Amino acid sequence: MKFSDPIKIALRSLRAAKLRFFLTVLGVVIGVAAVILVMSIGASAQALILSQVEKVGSNLVGILPGASEENGPPASAMGIVTTTLKNGDLKALRQKANVPDLVAASGYVSGSAVVESSGESFVTSYQGVSPDAVSIENMEVSEGRFFFLEEEEDLSRVAVLGSTRADELFPNGGALGSTLVIKDIPFRVVGVLAARGSSTFSNPDNLVYVPLATAQKTLLGIDYLNFARAKIDDTSHIDRAMEDIATLLRDRHDLEDGEESDFSVRSTAQALEVLGNVTNVLTYFLTAIASISLLVGGIGIMNSMLIAVNQRIREVGLRKAVGARPRHIMTQFLIESAFIAGLGGAAGVAFGILVAYLASVIIPRLGYEWEFIVPVSSVLIGLAVSLSVGFVFGLFPAWRASRIPPIEALRYE
Repeated sequence: MKFSDPIKIALRSLRAAKLRFFLTVLGVVIGVAAVILVMSIGASAQALILSQVEKVGSNLVGILPGASEENGPPASAMGIVTTTLKNGDLKALRQKANVPDLVAASGYVSGSAVVESSGESFVTSYQGVSPDAVSIENMEVSEGRFFFLEEEEDLSRVAVLGSTRADELFPNGGALGSTLVIKDIPFRVVGVLAARGSSTFSNPDNLVYVPLATAQKTLLGIDYLNFARAKIDDTSHIDRAMEDIATLLRDRHDLEDGEESDFSVRSTAQALEVLGNVTNVLTYFLTAIASISLLVGGIGIMNSMLIAVNQRIREVGLRKAVGARPRHIMTQFLIESAFIAGLGGAAGVAFGILVAYLASVIIPRLGYEWEFIVPVSSVLIGLAVSLSVGFVFGLFPAWRASRIPPIEALRYE
């Protein structure tokens, strides 16, 4: 028997049951497309997140309250409120003798409230920051100025607006020097920032910035920092600066040798590694969930092949009567199930790539820098798994067909 013979027989039998064939293939298409789509969107989302972190700068160090594993996120990054980082820690960091390589440091707190101007009001996120935030965040002031250190220390009620928020609160212009109200407290607008665009975590154009101490004591009623960032003079000094920061904070927090730190110090490179690990885990987890749909497709293949076996008992008997061996019958039915799975896998790959491409067209229109990424591994995994599913779920129907006795098959009507 030629190698092409089982393929011809398979095509003929599949054409005889077009609807069943289509529905069986559709189950595999959906499963493979789900795998491709999840891995593609996961890779694109990871690229977006990492690119946003990289834009912050390679010479930055983040200080977060709460302990953490070396390669894991601190508790505060998981939404757990930790109050171990104080304003005094920030002031100590700024002293040149403590961290010689540090050139700028800012504390951060945030909240949301109704912000009102003349005739306009919005529920808006606001952020309390230090004057050094301009340098650390690479902010550009398009109108007016940013805060002075004296304004932070004397709890001045001044504000700097992101470009979009300025346009919304003052649609007719004239934001600079105007008054806006946050939690029934008036603030004078001293500056407007240039547009920066959306980031993965927030849109700075929509924020209202106020002095750090003012946000803490006047708006939030807290005495701690959500986190802090420090700018180091050179990337080659990052490790030394991180050691100096950790030593300083452990001493200030009265931590004994061997006692776990109640803070975490991370560089941009470490943040990239942690985020990469987290996004990889999420992608693999979601891919595993999406792969369950392939099992449904496999069950569909088994069901379809069992029906085919029952409908072709006479054909099997005739082939055995003219010399076909059980292995030939098994090969025949395995080729059919593999063909269904392979065709579904190829169509699923194409459909998954198409949907991923559409996502890459739509998402940038929402203001995000979304790349069209389809990992080669996702295509290979999709095809390999679909063929494996076809083979595995086709084994039992093929074995059952090969066990049909020729005499019984010939008598079958």
